[in-house]
Amino acid sequence: MGQGLMDDLLASGYLWIKAGHVMAVIAWMAGLFYLPRLFVYHTEQVVAGTDTDAMFQKMERLLLKAIMTPAMLATWGLGLALVATPGIVDWAAVWPWTKAASVIAMTWFHMWLGSRRKDFMDGRNVMTGRQYRLMNEVPTVLMVVIVLSVIVKF
Repeated sequence: MGQGLMDDLLASGYLWIKAGHVMAVIAWMAGLFYLPRLFVYHTEQVVAGTDTDAMFQKMERLLLKAIMTPAMLATWGLGLALVATPGIVDWAAVWPWTKAASVIAMTWFHMWLGSRRKDFMDGRNVMTGRQYRLMNEVPTVLMVVIVLSVIVKF
């Protein structure tokens, strides 16, 4: 497929790609907000090795594997399609770089949450509920930077 045809496809599908990207971001963000909260309750109110522990581990695994990771991959794929659409991004501006850095940080946070889930699974969680509450603020800060970058273009 030639570059001109690819550019035409991206341009003609731009609004559909953008709509899909927004939906994927919403699903991903919901998980990024909820999984650390589950970790708070898991840490503070659940005894390891109990039926409740198994239930929390199942909820955390399904949230991460069935919702968050597919939503993250869709966010990335559709976001890259938006970036590849001619005339959408001015790479001489600051905003695409602040957004890109924040999305990379959000992805790192997603992976960090996956590692914490494995800690629960292996019975070696060492973080406190308070630490998980503080980490729950990370996606909020990154979301603010991303939205301001894209909408206000600062």
